[in-house]
Amino acid sequence: MTPAKTWGDVLKGRYPAKLHAKKVKEEIVKRGGDAKGLLYLEAQRSKLLEDNDEAAPFRQRRYFYYLSGCNLADCYLTYCMQSEKLTLFIPPIDPEDVIWSGLPMNIEEAMEKYDVDEVKTTEEVNSHLASSSTSTQTTLYAIPNQVSDEVTFLSFNSTDFDLLKPAIEICRVTKSDYEIALLRKANDISTAAHIAVMKAVSYAKNEAELEGLFLKSCIERGAKNQSYHSIVAAGENAATLHYVHNNAPIDGQDLLLLDAGCEADNYCADITRTFPISRSFSEESRAIYDIVLDMQKQCIAALKADVLWDDVHLLAHKIAIDGLLSLGILCGSADEILTARTSVAFFPHGLGHYLGMDTHDTGGNPNYQDPDPMFRYLRVRGKLPADSVITVEPGIYFCRFIIEPYLKDPAQMKFIDVEVLERYWKVGGVRIEDNILITERGCENLTPTPKEVDQVLALVNS
Repeated sequence: MTPAKTWGDVLKGRYPAKLHAKKVKEEIVKRGGDAKGLLYLEAQRSKLLEDNDEAAPFRQRRYFYYLSGCNLADCYLTYCMQSEKLTLFIPPIDPEDVIWSGLPMNIEEAMEKYDVDEVKTTEEVNSHLASSSTSTQTTLYAIPNQVSDEVTFLSFNSTDFDLLKPAIEICRVTKSDYEIALLRKANDISTAAHIAVMKAVSYAKNEAELEGLFLKSCIERGAKNQSYHSIVAAGENAATLHYVHNNAPIDGQDLLLLDAGCEADNYCADITRTFPISRSFSEESRAIYDIVLDMQKQCIAALKADVLWDDVHLLAHKIAIDGLLSLGILCGSADEILTARTSVAFFPHGLGHYLGMDTHDTGGNPNYQDPDPMFRYLRVRGKLPADSVITVEPGIYFCRFIIEPYLKDPAQMKFIDVEVLERYWKVGGVRIEDNILITERGCENLTPTPKEVDQVLALVNS
């Protein structure tokens, strides 16, 4: 795999669209598809804000981007599976639009920028499709609800809306060197932003101020888009797993949980750090932090190609149970607590998820109907392949809404010491999250963000 220090060199090349297209072709054929078919995809359409003449924020369709590397709106793409010819269609130059928005990319520039075999204008899509449907190429593959009304497939004998989307989703799980370089870049930029927030937390007044600092740090490094809405949660707000308000004062609170990451050319970082607001951990917050850090380190050490993710998630719960027993929050037998699933009250979410162009990336095969509460919200089920990237994000939370029902259940309450628990509500929650590349023999941590206690304290006191 490409060393972290050379991601800039890797990204001097072009996004490997043809490599991805061939990979998707092979997956379709593997699933019984027509090896002489044609793949068809559309970019996101440009839109105006409702009741406004201003353009809405643009987010490229990930399926289209995976086979094109093109971040332009209103484009089309075809891939001939037999000849392996990739054709991109970009909007023609509209003199009226040039007045307001400037010159768009032309055909020559697109050929230079993108890893495609041919570039045409969007006015030629239907004629191209008609000429592509021959006696030896009769099946067209497209994605449901991503085909414009003006496009016609009438010249094809067969149109398949079932195979293309799942084939791309499976292919996206394993990453090319170029994709890994983009993930490294996103992690490096996000790390700088996390460090900036750690350095500012002791004198900041509220969560919003820190969110703004994170965004500023990313934007000034060329990353204008975020992978997701940041979670900036002080004190008991951190007990809400996907806290969204980011507007509360932080004075007098114990910890700040920062879950935030930027995009680098559509590829995501997803990093969480938890650190003291008042320059030092309290006794309770330090105890929980140490348990979560141990959970994460042991789980990362267990990773390699073909490891069963369910087993790693189970390992995290076993470590959490041992830690909470040592503090006296839990009481009784570790085996009985595991069987009763009492630890789910404190660690209710899955250990992690695949990462790529989406924060919760494709191919995880979750089972949200699982009757076992320990695995119900696990976003990845099954074995991890080499070259996949997954988050490892254990946490321990003190959420009254989740824990109090356990305290009313006789089968559960016998494992929880309410008096000891009372001292920990103020901790809110601790989560530590890194982005991990799976390799044949082990794994590589793509996230350089400081997390050791001495590193964190040095930053918040700097």
